[in-house]
Amino acid sequence: MTNIQDEALIGEGADQPRTIPAPEFPPEPSSIQEMGLSRALVTRLVVKAFYAMGELTEASLGKQLMLPYSIVKQILTSLCKEKYCEIKGPADGVGIMFRYVLTDLGLVRAQEYMDTSQYVGPAPVTLAQFQSMVHRQSALKWPFTRPMLEMALHHLILTRQVCDQLGGAVNSGTPIFLFGDSGNGKTAIAEALGEMLGGEGGGATLLPYAIEVDEQIIEIYDPAIHVPLEPPSDSGDTSAASGLKQRYDRRWVLCRRPTVFTGGELTLPMLDLCFNPISKYYAAPPQVKASGGVFIIDDFGRQQVPPQALLNRWIVPLEKRVDYLTLHTGKKFQVPFDTLVVICTNIEPQKLADEAFLRRMRNKIYVGDPSAEDYAEIFRRYCGKYNIQFEARAIEYLKQQYYSRYRIAARSCHPRDLIEQIVSIAKFYDIPPSLEPWFLDRACQNYLLLDSPAATA
Repeated sequence: MTNIQDEALIGEGADQPRTIPAPEFPPEPSSIQEMGLSRALVTRLVVKAFYAMGELTEASLGKQLMLPYSIVKQILTSLCKEKYCEIKGPADGVGIMFRYVLTDLGLVRAQEYMDTSQYVGPAPVTLAQFQSMVHRQSALKWPFTRPMLEMALHHLILTRQVCDQLGGAVNSGTPIFLFGDSGNGKTAIAEALGEMLGGEGGGATLLPYAIEVDEQIIEIYDPAIHVPLEPPSDSGDTSAASGLKQRYDRRWVLCRRPTVFTGGELTLPMLDLCFNPISKYYAAPPQVKASGGVFIIDDFGRQQVPPQALLNRWIVPLEKRVDYLTLHTGKKFQVPFDTLVVICTNIEPQKLADEAFLRRMRNKIYVGDPSAEDYAEIFRRYCGKYNIQFEARAIEYLKQQYYSRYRIAARSCHPRDLIEQIVSIAKFYDIPPSLEPWFLDRACQNYLLLDSPAATA
């Protein structure tokens, strides 16, 4: 058994965790051609921004679309010539800028654009640019060392075998299949791997607000999932060739490497593009939002669709590292599948999948029940968390009165749950929590299924 907080593993003599280098921002595009988008698409975005926001200046429009002044000014000049837009007057503040609004003709055109797609926001990047960026900054190119893994798992009590298996699995970049009885930390391990990639050691990743495919917009950035980081200053880096400051492309967001979590709610349609028939644009599926990070499928086998159907959907992405998505127009296109997939289940693998699929799950790691020593250590930690005096005799009492008597297997989650039961009971009676037998009995009666056939079989 190994306590991964041991000084033998993490101490003054241990190597310091390495950090993945930060991604390099693309330079700011100087023209629509450099953006890779059609002029018509950019024009539609500008007109719809006016329709949604009303009066805008070159600066506020550029901030809305994440585009440089030169491109914004170019589109505004064309719109004014075509009588879709007009100048209301000078803008407040520093610099020579103006306030613009749509004309009546422009409002008609804006409504036509909104009927086609109601996307209003940052300009997208091209599919090719997205593919290139994902490959360039893949976390799977960099080694994850033992100190990095131990730092991520420091709050868990795991055997050295499990730690070693996880280390090799993460560095392989291939899917990780965590199985074993419920309550022993599979989900906690998966989330810790996400923290490792998304923490300081895992570095950051650049994700676009949206991508464009066949003039259709697919939203990638999701504020509910992606955690933005402080971008470089607008002055950017100094060009060695010219000595001038280079601005970065603001269509990209610097984020922590994402962790996307799905459970029993996962269905097959969720793994494809989600087209909103009202707003008429797409949201990317979870595996695309997880690009550069970790995609966790928890409680596998508990979904409403048969496990085999989900497994069949994953065969190509897991093996080829690419996925295929389809627009509502019928156009199919390829996206990178650059994410560490972690599948957690308490169902025996042989009952979930056939040999062909299990072969593709190259890292099958069993997470078993804790040993007596590990159970006591987990109990001791949670006592410390809630300022309860730890007593070894309490562990022996639980073993004799409940685990042995009712033939209940000790799980890693039991110490936490029993201690939290004791704390809740103590609050009700307005007395200090302790490990007295009365508290232990009340906690076990609330928590353990003592009278169920399964517990007494």
